[in-house]
Amino acid sequence: MTVAALIVAAGRGTRAGPGAPKQYRLLAGESVLRRTLRAFARHPGIDVVLAVIHPDDRQAYDEAAIGLPKLLAPCMGGPTRQSSVLLGLETLAAANPARVLIHDGARPLVSPVIISRSIEALGDHAGALVALPVTDTIRRAAGGLAGETVPRDGLWRAQTPQAFHFPAILAAHRQAAGGEMTDDVAVAAAAGIEVAMIEGDEANMKITSADDLSRAERLLEATAEYRTGTGYDVHRFGEGDHVMLCGVRVPHTHGLVGHSDADAGLHALTDAILGAIGEGDIGRHFPPSDPQWKGASSDRFLAHAAELAARAGARIVNVDVTFICERPKIGPWREAMRERLSEILRIDISRISVKATTTEGLGFTGRSEGLAAQALANLRFGA
Repeated sequence: MTVAALIVAAGRGTRAGPGAPKQYRLLAGESVLRRTLRAFARHPGIDVVLAVIHPDDRQAYDEAAIGLPKLLAPCMGGPTRQSSVLLGLETLAAANPARVLIHDGARPLVSPVIISRSIEALGDHAGALVALPVTDTIRRAAGGLAGETVPRDGLWRAQTPQAFHFPAILAAHRQAAGGEMTDDVAVAAAAGIEVAMIEGDEANMKITSADDLSRAERLLEATAEYRTGTGYDVHRFGEGDHVMLCGVRVPHTHGLVGHSDADAGLHALTDAILGAIGEGDIGRHFPPSDPQWKGASSDRFLAHAAELAARAGARIVNVDVTFICERPKIGPWREAMRERLSEILRIDISRISVKATTTEGLGFTGRSEGLAAQALANLRFGA
């Protein structure tokens, strides 16, 4: 029974202040929308994910969606939330899902538990609403003054996802087309669909203002886990007129001998990232006995490790590569190497360090028989 997630992200988010729409603002180094998409794309109960976006945001969306599984090509939204949801549902109709979870793109901290509860509730109900009971005293304002108390019994604060059997909510939205209802439960209720209440989570907040972003970052920091991986690689010198180091062609009196392009810097860094996520080493993923990797550019290895890290829910915080060699000199090429690593890993260059040292003439590097590279990668795991 196919379950789809419809992520509504076509708004402009002007209350968040100047800058990009709120769903594309950075939250602890990643865009709000990427975090939202990943929460559903990684959930085992979700089969397909469709985002509804603004026509002006396609490039920003593509960057937010890089490497995530289960994503359909995005749908362009309408002038209101209700019209955007209808456009998304009509697009999803081609996939013919049995159930759909409709979620705000600006709620990036939705938990797997909430998603699971929403899906499970549809086993007994036609619809399900994630919400929180109102616990504060509610007063009606009158001319700027505190007015009457509003009884809070039975009052709930609606969140998303809001889950439905797909054919029923599609028909309800078609029937309500042109209206301006604020959420999908209102559309469902107008069509006579009964909706069950599911207790939500305070962390499942909607990003509306800059203060909300700060609060969300504090919540993420409280639950974040950091892991560190290290890597080390050695290649001997052979015939050639250049070496590849961190993806940069460096002129030299010799080349490096290896099955691929023998880029010790990228090999060490690939191992560091794989180590941090518990995925073995580079030889496990790209065995030297496999002829398809003969002479291969090692940026493919590093990009693969970075993709595996993203799938595991990790973000690369910083990387540090140290070359151990007498020659060639690394200094003149350091910035080019940092820039290339920034391109491959898609992280800011300020999070990348490349440096070199010698062994004062001792050992195989001191005798210029080859060079070594060691690397460290810090990764952050969390919502």
